[in-house]
Amino acid sequence: MSVKVFVGNLPFSADDQKLKTDFSRFGNVDSARVVTDKHTGRSRGYGFVEFSDQASAEASITGMNGQPMDGRPLTVSLAKSQGAEQR
Repeated sequence: MSVKVFVGNLPFSADDQKLKTDFSRFGNVDSARVVTDKHTGRSRGYGFVEFSDQASAEASITGMNGQPMDGRPLTVSLAKSQGAEQR
C-alpha cells in the first residue's frame, strides 16, 4: 500500500524530478508530483511524494521537514485523504 506525503513551501523552481530525486534517499518513491496552476503551468508551491511503505514515508518526514530547498524551509507531513477535507 502506497503512503502519500505532502510537501509544502516548495520553491517555484522545483519540478517532479527534483522532488523524486531529493526524496528517494528515504526509500522507494512510487511517484512525485509538484502541483501546478492549470492556466499558467506555474508551480503552486506544494506537491506530493508517494512511497511504497510507511517506514520510508515517516523517514522522509523526519529527514526533510524544515530542511531548506533552494532557500525555503520545507513543510513535510503525511497527506490527508481527500475525503477528510469534506468533513
